[in-house]
Amino acid sequence: MPYRIAINGLGRIGRCVLRALYESTDYPELRIVAVNDVADIGTLAHLLRYDSTHGRFLGEVTRRDGLLDIDGDPLQVFSQTDFTSLPWAELGIDLVMECSGTYTDRQRASGHLQAGAGKVLFSQPAERDVDATVVYGINHRQLSGTETVISNASCTTNALIPVIQTLDRELGIRQGVVTTIHSAMNDQPVIDAYHHNDLRKTRSAMQSIIPVETEITRGIGRILPELEDRFEAYAVRVPTVNVSAIDLTVVTDTPTSVDLVNELIRAESTALPLNILGYTDQPLASCDFNHDPRSAIVDLSFTRVSGASLVKLLIWFDNEWAYANRMLDVAQYLAESGRG
Repeated sequence: MPYRIAINGLGRIGRCVLRALYESTDYPELRIVAVNDVADIGTLAHLLRYDSTHGRFLGEVTRRDGLLDIDGDPLQVFSQTDFTSLPWAELGIDLVMECSGTYTDRQRASGHLQAGAGKVLFSQPAERDVDATVVYGINHRQLSGTETVISNASCTTNALIPVIQTLDRELGIRQGVVTTIHSAMNDQPVIDAYHHNDLRKTRSAMQSIIPVETEITRGIGRILPELEDRFEAYAVRVPTVNVSAIDLTVVTDTPTSVDLVNELIRAESTALPLNILGYTDQPLASCDFNHDPRSAIVDLSFTRVSGASLVKLLIWFDNEWAYANRMLDVAQYLAESGRG
């Protein structure tokens, strides 16, 4: 039996999840059977076919009788704000991928459960009242199957955690600072416009480098509690549409070198599941990682070590495509392990 999925919110991540499923052969258990979104079906079909960042969809998207057909697979389309009225029980929905980005609390997510869905997976960090926060490849095997509301953490957390876990295990991390260099997001206007209490976010996303707050340290503490309170962080938004980077600086307990740090990254990249941690030593720019499914790619040519214990790394990640693939990885694990 296929593992039946509904997507609530067919925006940037929701569409990437759907496209990634049809572009890959890694998720044989999964089937997306329904979507719920405020946009009309014609708009949804068009935005699936054509994407400014990831290009044209490789499959065929057609409309018929209120359905979207993806390569002949029918997807029922709904436009409900009251989740309890959605027919998840009738459709046998095992998992709702909550990709609307409009809320983070368990109470609202529970509307999907009341409608008959088995589980909800947030495509963003959620409140502490959820059952689990998961970074695939790091702690996903801790899922017992009893969880009903789960967070997939953030794209930045998925990129950062495999690297700092490796450094802490092998060298010990005394303290660290994270600077996320993130592509513009849809909570920023194209031209100056008020729509946010953070006045920096009222400024044009395409004309400035804009510093913003980040809660990545909270994500570190949830996934690696032994490192809680050892990191500080902030982010800057830059005028690009996709692919982000992390400037990571840590002080290690054990003296190290550039060669040793890079060797640790190479070794861990093969020890972790596929597409969790990668590396490059080529002279690449951010656009070269567009549509890359790996959670993190360490640029080994920019590894620096000062005084044998101050370590700096540059980590690339496609904040849309890689994250969408991790959503599918978690769903596939739930399906295969019987924890769904």
